[in-house]
Amino acid sequence: MDIDWGWIGEHTDTLTEHALIHLRLALLPVLFGLIISLPVGMLCRRWGWVYPPALTVSNIFYAIPSLALFMVFIQYTGLTAATVMIPLTLYSLSVLVPNVVDGLASVSDPVRQAATAMGFGPLRRLLQVELPIAVPIVIAGTRVAAVSSISLVAVGQLIGQGGLGYDIIRGYQLQFQTQIVAATVLIVLLALVTDAILVTVQRLLTPWARARMTS
Repeated sequence: MDIDWGWIGEHTDTLTEHALIHLRLALLPVLFGLIISLPVGMLCRRWGWVYPPALTVSNIFYAIPSLALFMVFIQYTGLTAATVMIPLTLYSLSVLVPNVVDGLASVSDPVRQAATAMGFGPLRRLLQVELPIAVPIVIAGTRVAAVSSISLVAVGQLIGQGGLGYDIIRGYQLQFQTQIVAATVLIVLLALVTDAILVTVQRLLTPWARARMTS
């Protein structure tokens, strides 16, 4: 395979612009999914009967092909970024909701009872005890959702909103492998960098884990 390094050098600015668009289209849905999943996960932990239907609904959305969802939403949001981000947000729920529930479930009853005995109310106990303990499991789900979203965004180019997906499709149309390879490598790099950043965030939010590893 011959790579035209000169073309890559000449189009660095364009590729960078497409990469930034790709990140925005991929990561905002994960953020929105996390914002939705946290209260849903809390409700599922408080009322166990909520969890099965919530999980079923999120899995149904995940089972629908992305292109089919794009076609549904395009009738309401047109050829806009929202048409890509809404389905990706729905896809993220199938990963994030179970991880939030599992993270909160990982908090043992003695820990909750100790917090209550120290005078922590339900909200304070949730924010200062339960969520911090749940962070590693929630971040693990966020990493999966983020990497999946970065990969799926490229499909959005079929409606004109794909970031680096543009370069993949354009390269295919022109039979120009350099453009395809450059875009694919950038997508992989974006996924790896995003994953590394989330690992760093997890370590910053769980200093006790670092201290335990050091000891």
